[in-house]
Amino acid sequence: MSIQALRERKNALVTQARKQLADKGDRTWTKEDQAAYDAVGDEIELLNKQIDAHQKEIDREAQNIIKPADKQEKGPEDRSRAIMDKWMRRGENAISDEEWAHIRNTMSTTTPSEGGYTVQTTTAKQIIEAIKTFGGMRRVAEVFATSQGNAMQYSTSDGTAETGEIIGENTTATDADTSFGTVGLPVYKFSSKVITVPIELLQDSEVDIMAFVQARLRTRLGRIQNTKFTVGTGTNEPRGLVTAIGIGKQGTTGQTTSIIYDDLVDLQESIDDGYADGGALNWMMHQQSRRIIRKIKDTTGRPIWTPGYEYGITKGSPDELLGRPVVINNDMPVMAASAKSLAYGDFTYYKIRDAMDITLFRFTDSAYAKKGQVGFLAWMRSGGNWTDVGGAAKAYQNSAT
Repeated sequence: MSIQALRERKNALVTQARKQLADKGDRTWTKEDQAAYDAVGDEIELLNKQIDAHQKEIDREAQNIIKPADKQEKGPEDRSRAIMDKWMRRGENAISDEEWAHIRNTMSTTTPSEGGYTVQTTTAKQIIEAIKTFGGMRRVAEVFATSQGNAMQYSTSDGTAETGEIIGENTTATDADTSFGTVGLPVYKFSSKVITVPIELLQDSEVDIMAFVQARLRTRLGRIQNTKFTVGTGTNEPRGLVTAIGIGKQGTTGQTTSIIYDDLVDLQESIDDGYADGGALNWMMHQQSRRIIRKIKDTTGRPIWTPGYEYGITKGSPDELLGRPVVINNDMPVMAASAKSLAYGDFTYYKIRDAMDITLFRFTDSAYAKKGQVGFLAWMRSGGNWTDVGGAAKAYQNSAT
């Protein structure tokens, strides 16, 4: 079955599931109702896996881009790409002084790269944009770029308890100074680890080496960054979302690997309603937690999980839990004793900072030459921190016992 047919089948099932929820309303569900809904949900889950498998195959095929031999350079970006391709295939000795000057003009920083190729701004932005596909943090956080990685402080202020007043005529207004604080937003040097490419692949002019290496860069850098932005300790690495946010609901004794409907309601209601104005409230959880929560019912026996539609080439509307979108992030802790396994709130208060100077190194020493390989290593400087002090997001913590 084609990916389009799979998406159409999923959408039909989602429509069927939502119609069942709407038709039953507040009436108590029967065993037959539940069996029918579960069957639809199980098939949707299976279709999701098939769609993901198809999409990964499409992505792999897209990496093997064939470059026409007569391709003409159309502008500075095309020329930069051609120069980078030459450097990756043949090394720095193949680049002329004039070409190095062009490279420096398209860099995001004038800092010397110390033997590496500082990737031009356009390519750096493309790599960073592609990293969004890994995990969930870059999809929900506020991401911004700085030209350098200097120390930076981000202002914070908690206004959730502030209120105005009514005063009489000719009466002086009361002072209520706003309290400001700061949190650090340093950047850390992330490494892609060395990517080895066979010499034969470099010699084949029909293979888009730049696309091949970039695909590996975004995979490796995307995964390590999402992990640190989710559960980083804040010591010599970013402070992750889970580390930073407080507890909105603690599971009762016996709920080391479970959660109940009332807990979800309590967690949702632990967020001040003032944060709902922007419409950015989301759930975040591991895929294994989704499997548990999908089976939870409300007080009438009706499932609280609403499946999302599939549309477009790679996108779909998110599943919903108690009326709010769900972000799947497999770097979130799984349900276990004392685990902060669910998060809910406005995750835009998590700030991700990218220093726009991705540096790519090329290695041809004996360790690689004797294997018929060339090594590539990328460094990327990024940082992340939670900047809210008023409780914009909170976590559900499983019971310790």
